Amino acid sequence: MGKSYGKYAEMFKALSDENRLMILDMLCKGELCACKILEKFNITQPTLSHHMKILCDCGLVKNRKVGKWIYYSINGKGCEKVKLLMIDFAAVCENKCTDEKCKKGNKKNELCKC
Repeated sequence: MGKSYGKYAEMFKALSDENRLMILDMLCKGELCACKILEKFNITQPTLSHHMKILCDCGLVKNRKVGKWIYYSINGKGCEKVKLLMIDFAAVCENKCTDEKCKKGNKKNELCKC
């Protein structure tokens, strides 16, 4: 089983909020200071801090502090984990095995039972 499903659940919970999705979209364009993120929303600074904590704690976003400012950016490692899980799910829908050790050569409409 090797996957940490608790961590994935945390990530998907973070992704289930419209504001957090908008923040991630903004960060896809590059690192931003919290003040620049806040400008785009009709929320308070403590509410933004709450959203950013959730995104950072689950591993989708990373931060760095410079003086009194906090800069946020996408955490590539966290996003890669979500991407790989979704690739696994999509492969099942396409009836393809994603296990690199599989030698079965999965046939169409036959699910691999590795």
